[in-house]
Amino acid sequence: MTTTNVILTETHDRVALIRLNRPQVFNALNDEVMDALGAALDAYSADDSIACVVITGNDKAFAAGADIAAMKYWSYMDVYKTDFITRNWERLKSFRKPVIAAVSGLALGGGCELAMMCDIVYAATDARFALPEVKLATVPGCGGTQRLPRAVGKAKAMEMCLTGRMMDAAEAERSGLVSRTFPAEQLLEEALATARLISGYSLPVLMMMKEAVNRAFEAPLSEGLLFERRTLHASFALEDQKEGMAAFTEKRQPAFGHR
Repeated sequence: MTTTNVILTETHDRVALIRLNRPQVFNALNDEVMDALGAALDAYSADDSIACVVITGNDKAFAAGADIAAMKYWSYMDVYKTDFITRNWERLKSFRKPVIAAVSGLALGGGCELAMMCDIVYAATDARFALPEVKLATVPGCGGTQRLPRAVGKAKAMEMCLTGRMMDAAEAERSGLVSRTFPAEQLLEEALATARLISGYSLPVLMMMKEAVNRAFEAPLSEGLLFERRTLHASFALEDQKEGMAAFTEKRQPAFGHR
């Protein structure tokens, strides 16, 4: 396990686990946290032995939003000149390997947005999601107004943004914000189990798959289908594709070399 002031990291076979670690402020996100998270993601991006990442908090909070105490005196020029959020909060957006968010307790504001940047969201049954920025006379700024409608639809997203109300885990799962829910005591192990399953597959294919699914939100259907088709074609250049199909026909487990 590697320890910093604001995150804890550890590895489980081909899976990396990142724990947000500011329990005294319910894991509120600030530049220190996001810099540390970005540095960890950079390291895992370059590490071929890591195929999947799980991000979690603690039992009380995944992350209770941005650190308001750090932001309350900032001016327009403070945030504009320093390129607030764009500079370091969006590293997950460009991370190419699969990421699972394991959410217990509160996922508010930036915490909800951080979870939405992940590829899969598992939630404890006590998890709560909200974008409460309207109560502070500001707006979500790390993708909340864009990713939430894509996850739950315009009407529900608009209601959440305009009222700031919390969505519980059951509603989040019904609405498509959350992939699956689990009792709190099972959450992390379930997330790690899924991450281990994912990490047993060919890493280049996982990266291709993630890129293709994400393209569905970035392009018209015709362009997305073309991208998918070319990605399929490209997979036939992989050694792992030959091994996977050979293993299938020979009725054995494949031994992927991630090439």
